[in-house]
Formats: sequence, structure tokens, C-alpha cells
Amino acid sequence: MASSLALIILSVVMVMAMATSKAEGARAFFVFGDSLVDNGNNNYLATTARADAPPYGIDYPTRRPTGRFSNGYNIPDFISQELGSESTLPYLSPELTGRRLLIGANFASAGIGILNDTGIQFVNIIRIYRQLEYFEEYQRRVSALIGAARTKQLVNRALVLITLGGNDFVNNYYLVPYSVRSRQFALPDYVRYLISEYKKILLRLHDIGARAVLVTGTGPLGCVPAELAQRGRNGQCSVELQRAASLFNPQLVQMLGQLNRELGSQVFTGVNTQQMHLDFVNNPQAFGFVTSKVACCGQGPYNGIGLCTIASNLCPNRDEYAFWDAFHPSEKANKLIVQQIMSGTNEYMNPMNLSTILAMDSPN
Repeated sequence: MASSLALIILSVVMVMAMATSKAEGARAFFVFGDSLVDNGNNNYLATTARADAPPYGIDYPTRRPTGRFSNGYNIPDFISQELGSESTLPYLSPELTGRRLLIGANFASAGIGILNDTGIQFVNIIRIYRQLEYFEEYQRRVSALIGAARTKQLVNRALVLITLGGNDFVNNYYLVPYSVRSRQFALPDYVRYLISEYKKILLRLHDIGARAVLVTGTGPLGCVPAELAQRGRNGQCSVELQRAASLFNPQLVQMLGQLNRELGSQVFTGVNTQQMHLDFVNNPQAFGFVTSKVACCGQGPYNGIGLCTIASNLCPNRDEYAFWDAFHPSEKANKLIVQQIMSGTNEYMNPMNLSTILAMDSPN
């Protein structure tokens, strides 16, 4: 009896030791944002903004849809690989327990934006302030495992990725002609409003523990297949949406620099996803793509109309396409983007790339 009790105690001690080692030695990874980085949270919600049916996931290792808006891996997956870690699970996944909590969590939800009224047509999605509340809840759960002090260390040392903004244009300002927001704001004023609201979100993220945050800008919004089909002329990018991206992204970088100065630390790093995508758009062949205009999966002009479904046109070789569906990059494009995140120059990563961030000692 005594030996059995000793074995149980030893097992508990070993589990706690492993958890402690994991918390102290590994770098956790947390993801916030929209469909570009959602790993499947929306699978657990009653919403139309979901990617849990074929042909999504056709090139994922399981060959099954996972809730990622991709034919395979997305940007967070490739960042996890660079961290030497397994992919973070969606926060709503019932599998996110025990040891797997220490790897991090993905809180992203397709359809959301900086503003609470972005994506209202999708009804039940995890808006950004709710994602931040879940992050606080996550920390309480981990504290129960490894204690408050080690949880704080794990969160402070972690890498964070946040992707917001695109939907505030596509699924809000430009969703319908004469939208509420477009009547309320001229475009330059709307951009300034978004930036001011985003700053509040990032400050809140810092307040609850984030210390190394990658903040992506929007892609070239007017050049995605959906906009080529609906707003572009003769295969040219939509001028108005490109103007929106060109106003938003430089102001975002400026705001991040201001935040870092206010905090006295390089907490926030701007990721120039607009330029990363434009490289594909302007010269797809240089990256091994046949096209950056036509989506692999879809229908209508440029395969840019409607959703990607089992009834859609589907390209046989996804690696030849910069876009998987009407809005989202292909797995290959996601991998190339993460290569730039890792080693890109200041044109792409400001003030430093991820390799530099990871080489530096993390703040406590």
C-alpha cells in the first residue's frame, strides 16, 4: 500500500516537474485575429464563417478540413514549426488541456475585425475583446497547473501574433454600397478611427502579459480574387481597396512605433504583409506560382465569387496558386510569408524580424 502511494506521489511530482520545465524552457505561442490565422475556433460556433468542409484541408497531413482557411497549413502553423513546437490548438478545442495548454493557444475567429460591428453578418464569432478575455481565462487555467508566477513567466516569454484590419474594410466599410461606416466616415477618417481603436486593443494585450507581439498589416486588399471579380477592371486590382490598404498599413507601423516608445520597449513588431503579398501579385513566376489572380478553389471570374465548396472549381496543383480561395493565401504562399517574417529586411519587418526576436533574451 505504501509503495503504491509512493508511486502515485512520484508520478504527480514528475508531471509537475515536466510542466515546470516546459513553462521555463519553451516559448509558448498565442494567436489572435481573423480567418487568416484561425485554426478552427469557428468549428465550435453556430456561424457561417467556417472552413470545416472539403476541399479545405485537402493538403493538410490528415487530408481533412480543420477549420483553417487554407488547403493545408496556415501562417501560425509555420511559425509554430519555426519555434520547434507543435501547432497551437484552437482555444475552444476540448483537447486543449494539461500539457498542451503550455504550448499556447489560438484564439482567432474568422470574420472578426478591430471594430465590434465588423462581421455582424456572421453572427456568432469571437470578437477581439472576447478573445482577450479568453486569454485571461487561459492564464487562470494554466495558473492552476503550474502556479501564478510560472504562468506569468510563460506568458511574458511567449510569442504573440495578431492579425486584424482586413475585415474592417471588406466586411464592414465596403460590404455594401453606402454602408453605415462609409456614411459615417470618409475613408481617411475611418482609417484613423481604426488605428485609434487598434491601439486600445494592443495596449490591453500588453496589460495582460504580452511582451513580444507580431502585428500584421492588411494584405493588398484590392488584389484578392474576390475583389478582382467584383470591383477590379480587366484583371487590375481594385483602386479603392488598394487605397484603403495603402492608408492603413503605414499608419499602423507609425502607431506601433509610438506604442513602443510609450512602453519603453520593443514589444510590437510590424509585419508588412501588404508588401509580402504584392511580391506574389507583381511577379508570381518568381515564387513558382502560375497565377496570383485566379484562386485555386471557387467559381466565377478569377474563381472569386462565393465560397469554396465541394462543388467549386478546384485546381489540381495548389502550389501553383498564390491564393487558395477568394480571400486567403495558399499553403505555399503562407510558408513564403513566414520565411519573410523570419528573415525579412526592415522593408518587411519593423523594427526587426522574428529570427532576431527569438535570438534576444525575452523580457520578464
